[in-house]
Amino acid sequence: MSKSRCPWLNLNNPLYVEYHDREWGRPVHEDTKHFEMITLEGAQAGLSWETVLNKRQNYRKAFYGFDPLKVSRITDQRVENLLKDPGIIRNRLKVQSTVSNARAFLKIQKEFGSFDKYIWGFVKNTTIQNSFKSMKEYPSKTNMSDVISKDLKKRGFRFVGSTIVYAYMQAAGLVQDHGAQCYLGGKPLRALKN
Repeated sequence: MSKSRCPWLNLNNPLYVEYHDREWGRPVHEDTKHFEMITLEGAQAGLSWETVLNKRQNYRKAFYGFDPLKVSRITDQRVENLLKDPGIIRNRLKVQSTVSNARAFLKIQKEFGSFDKYIWGFVKNTTIQNSFKSMKEYPSKTNMSDVISKDLKKRGFRFVGSTIVYAYMQAAGLVQDHGAQCYLGGKPLRALKN
């Protein structure tokens, strides 16, 4: 018998199922992973998460494994080359924002010691546990995502509207939104080692 999973998951995409089971909602505490997730959530704007997930490996190559220092040094010429790469979403504003967001990310690291310390401070270092019973109950944003979005924008980030930030919070385990019917729902999750 197969496991019961969240209602939004496309069970026909093994990559998506693996992401759901091994990553989504599990607390992230590694800065490079935070940068990857916030970048990919921004790339998703106007698209489906599945589209971005299917291009994830290409993003990792194009953006130096999401090393924020290396990404912060991407030149205008490199941006032009990236815009010709069919392996990523070729949206000029999204590609440029990845570079400028890397610079803002580094400033946060310098100020707080790590991006992890900064972002988890918003939730007092504790995952917000939810247990939604239906798709209608899932919020697209919350008061907390509004606060984080506003602060990130103030610090120079782009493509971090409240809806994008809430999706990032779900992905990075700041909130645990696996549904009540999901085998991962309603319980604290730990990051899994690859």
